Amino acid sequence: MKRRSLNPGVSSDAAENSLCHALVSLQSVDQMRAFLHDLCTPAELEVMIDRWRVVPYLLDKLSYREIHERTAVSITTIGRVARYLNQGSGGYLAAAAAAAGRPQATEEKA
Repeated sequence: MKRRSLNPGVSSDAAENSLCHALVSLQSVDQMRAFLHDLCTPAELEVMIDRWRVVPYLLDKLSYREIHERTAVSITTIGRVARYLNQGSGGYLAAAAAAAGRPQATEEKA
């Protein structure tokens, strides 16, 4: 995705950090829901929900076909989420652990 800045003085990293700070500053599910509905188009939100919906099934080691049958999420999307679970930055695992109320083992990535 091409990144554009209307203000070249604000780096993409700074803008990303600002968004991350805004997300973690929200203190309730209702606040987060309102923010996501304002921030995302309905299609963008649906894509994120679909991706998140398959995470618990992948963590439980269900087959892609079984996950598809339970969620109606495409096999391609399931594969994409699985790839990031295994080779990503650890965000899915951290969020899944936090959502389950478990502490996440921290591991630095090089």
